[in-house]
Amino acid sequence: MTLLVVTAVAAEAEALSRGLPPGTDVTVAPVGVGPAAAAAGTARLLALAGDRYRAVVSAGIGGGIGLDPGAIALATRCVAADLGADSPQGFLSLDELGFGSAVAEVDAALLAALRKALPDAVAGEVLTVSTVTGTAEGTAELLRRHPTAVAEAMEGYGVACAAQGAGLPFAELRTISNVVGPRDRAAWRIGDAFAALTTAATALTALRP
Repeated sequence: MTLLVVTAVAAEAEALSRGLPPGTDVTVAPVGVGPAAAAAGTARLLALAGDRYRAVVSAGIGGGIGLDPGAIALATRCVAADLGADSPQGFLSLDELGFGSAVAEVDAALLAALRKALPDAVAGEVLTVSTVTGTAEGTAELLRRHPTAVAEAMEGYGVACAAQGAGLPFAELRTISNVVGPRDRAAWRIGDAFAALTTAATALTALRP
C-alpha cells in the first residue's frame, strides 16, 4: 500500500518529489489551495484509489510562528483557526458554537515516526486558515487564541477531514517560508522552504502506519 502526500500547488509537490528515493512507495499530488479545495481534492484521490493508500500527509510551505524560514514544523494537531463566528465578545470557534470541532488530531504513530526521522523539526499546533495572517493586530489575536501554534497554512484541516472520512491516519508537515506577521513579501524565503521540503521528503519513507 502507498502513502499519499498532498500539497497545495505543483511546485511543492515537485520539491518533495526531488527528495524521494527512486521507487519509493509514496505518491505526491497537488490538490489545490485552501481547506475546501484540499478536502475535495484529497477525498477525490482517496475515492478513486479504493484501498490503495495506507495514510495521508498534508505537506507544503507555510508561515512560521516562532520559527524562521527554512525550519520544519510538524503538527501535533490541526486547527481550523478561522472556522467559527465573529461576535461582539470576540471570535467563537466551531467547538464553542456546538457545531462540531475545528480541531483534527494527527495520528500519534505517524507523528512519532516523523519526529524520529526529523529530529530538528519543531512540533506544535499547525493552524489552517482561509485568509493568511498579514497584520500585527491579526497576529496578536491569532497568538492569543493559539499560544502553542508553530505554523500557519491553508490546507491541513481540509486534508485531515478527508483522511478521517476515509478512515486513514493523517499527519501534517510544513516548511517555513516566512514569519507570520505584517505582510512583507521581500522577507519571504520561498526557496529556503522548498529546499527544506526536498530535504524532509526522505522522512516520508519512514512512515509505516
